[in-house]
Amino acid sequence: MSQLTHLNAAGEAHMVDVSEKEITSRTATAQSVVQLSPRVIAAISSETLAKGDLFGAARIAGIQAAKKCSELIPLCHALPLTKIAVDIEIVNDSIVIKGLCKTNAVTGVEMEALSAVSVAALTIYDMCKGLDKGITIRDVRLLSKTGGKSSDWSSEENSFD
Repeated sequence: MSQLTHLNAAGEAHMVDVSEKEITSRTATAQSVVQLSPRVIAAISSETLAKGDLFGAARIAGIQAAKKCSELIPLCHALPLTKIAVDIEIVNDSIVIKGLCKTNAVTGVEMEALSAVSVAALTIYDMCKGLDKGITIRDVRLLSKTGGKSSDWSSEENSFD
């Protein structure tokens, strides 16, 4: 069983010391899904949302969230991100958001990728809530990660085009 590294011997939360770790190339992909009503899908498809460019705003919000991850999540280390990509597409009655983050660092970028897709989804909610407050954000999850001591990992659905 693996140990929870963000707890010290007294069981208190603390930031992990990564100063002795090797710098390696690391990537992570994550996904979130925003469930929408037919009315909202129609407004997006016809580009008639009152707040403007939905995909552009959500993409930039996701990129900003990845860059600010260590400011949002207290025990995350600040990372020099070398790539952030946020891909957004309508799939049936949902918007699927996939985020990719890369770095060369001593710790992974999973939280940055998860932050990117989460904030992109929240931005979509914000821009569409005037049409429907019942929008649901779901399935926020890690799809894959590479690099680091714990080796590569991927879920069953891990493609990022």
